[in-house]
Amino acid sequence: MFEQAQREDLESLMQDNTEFRQLYHKHRKLDSKVRDAELGVLPIDVVTLQTMKKEKLLAKDKLTHMWANMHDSSAH
Repeated sequence: MFEQAQREDLESLMQDNTEFRQLYHKHRKLDSKVRDAELGVLPIDVVTLQTMKKEKLLAKDKLTHMWANMHDSSAH
């Protein structure tokens, strides 16, 4: 989700912001489960898969918003 060049900022934000860190790990976990379900490795019903995809997208949107706010505030 984040570029390698942003790794240092990401690690700093994860260390300083508990909410961001928890959300980041939630997104990664959902991403892995969705991928496994789509590959057929994780048997899951369609409704649950769609719910997981929505949760993953919401987590990504919130992470992106938090990331942008961090960079906006550090630019000032």
